[in-house]
Amino acid sequence: MKTIGLLGGMSWESTVSYYRALNEGVKAARGGLHSARIILNSLEFAEIETLQSKGDWQALADILVEAGLSVERAGADGLLICTNTMHKVAPEVQAALSIPLLHIADATGEVLKSAGIRQIGLLGTRYTMEQPFYRDRIEQQFGIDVLVPDLAERDAIHRIIFEELCQGVISDASRSVFLDAISALAGRGAQGVILGCTEIALLVKPSDTDVPLFDTTQIHVDQAVRWVLDIAR
Repeated sequence: MKTIGLLGGMSWESTVSYYRALNEGVKAARGGLHSARIILNSLEFAEIETLQSKGDWQALADILVEAGLSVERAGADGLLICTNTMHKVAPEVQAALSIPLLHIADATGEVLKSAGIRQIGLLGTRYTMEQPFYRDRIEQQFGIDVLVPDLAERDAIHRIIFEELCQGVISDASRSVFLDAISALAGRGAQGVILGCTEIALLVKPSDTDVPLFDTTQIHVDQAVRWVLDIAR
């Protein structure tokens, strides 16, 4: 079994989901007392969020490169960045490492393509929804059109992610905001919606809507479990 490295803490709320799901996935595949071999570097999220707000992505790249190298030095065979937004600096991280980085958008795109999706909605932080690093990767590599909510909805979603979900706050009112955005995207032609922030699945569940939801945390973990166990898709 390979050892998977995790860059977590962005936020730690969703990193808990990664840790649990990775171990559950390995146990489901191997049975008994089997669990995942994991090396975790959990970053200080307040520092990350401040740099995001300032738009200092070079400083963020430097932090994640050093964190990735520390995980590689500790013996990881591959790396997961446990957040969608920070995949903005994934190219810099991968360039610095000699181990593979399993990209969350690639894992998601493969699942969407297998499901026959041609047009998909995307929810996430403002950075993920508005900047091209995530949308373009899915559109260009997988031929899938990506729709995002309108400006007011994007602002509300971003606020809820940072002021509530990243701090462990779950509210029915905020769930309604997300469900309204999901319905609006479906009304515009989306065949499903990407939960493109690893905290969103803490708030919105498939049982909450008839629109197919694609949870990037679980998709990323499923890819990693197959990779560490050498299981073909």
